Amino acid sequence: MKLEAWVLEALGVSLLGASVFLGAWAVAAHRQSLPYRYWARYVGHLEKRLRGLFVHDLSGATIARGQVAALVLALAAALYLGRPEIYLALPVVAAAPALVLERRRVVRCKAVEAGLDGFITTVANALKSTPSIGSALTYAQPLIPSPLDEELGLALKEVRVGSTVDEALLNMGARIRSVPLDATLSGILIGRQVGGDLTKILETTAGTLREMARLHGVLRSKTAEGKGQLMVLAVFPALILVAFDMASPGYFDPLTSSAFGYAVIVLSTALWIGAVVAARKILAVDI
Repeated sequence: MKLEAWVLEALGVSLLGASVFLGAWAVAAHRQSLPYRYWARYVGHLEKRLRGLFVHDLSGATIARGQVAALVLALAAALYLGRPEIYLALPVVAAAPALVLERRRVVRCKAVEAGLDGFITTVANALKSTPSIGSALTYAQPLIPSPLDEELGLALKEVRVGSTVDEALLNMGARIRSVPLDATLSGILIGRQVGGDLTKILETTAGTLREMARLHGVLRSKTAEGKGQLMVLAVFPALILVAFDMASPGYFDPLTSSAFGYAVIVLSTALWIGAVVAARKILAVDI
């Protein structure tokens, strides 16, 4: 009898979940509905991020569908198992694609910055034999490392379909969002507009970027100890809570049995998060 009751309960929950899902899908699939418009906007945002990362084997719709499936599974597991802590997975699943794509953009940006010195030197040498910056960029594109060659190749394609060199370079800087690259492109654009020896300008820019990279390395080494201490202090309160709860079960029960206790929890969490954010801002020293 217990097995039959369990089967009937599981069947009822499954039918209810399927009905809710099909109803929501019918509403969301209508092109004029608000959920569909938000869905299309979100998928378009993911597609734009993926194109900026030159990811061609994955689509924004695939990522969004995976998110929906993961959210449904997490919600069903939390309801069926009666474990409210599973709800904590919902914001993680919702924010995961944006965080992963931003992380990949930062890694790609650092790889672009690593190839800037060679890019500037190659363009400067090309300008010694041709006065055209477009020809110099075309010559440099196959000689520079990835992923900078992909970004420059896209800029050259924009030039071939009608954009000016200035517009293509500005679009390239907007895609990558790198301060050293912006400084390099600014040197090229300003040199083109005001005239002068562009080769000399690029060589001076390369020397300046090398000095900036050296100073950034010194700054990172000086702040590395403080960042390590910040990580320890950020994790330490959670470890203390776990240790006290394991050593004395029920030690924190008074905090969850009254409104005052919940207020203390909220205030303590807010102060902890504020302290971590403030420490990160203090250590975020830039040149």
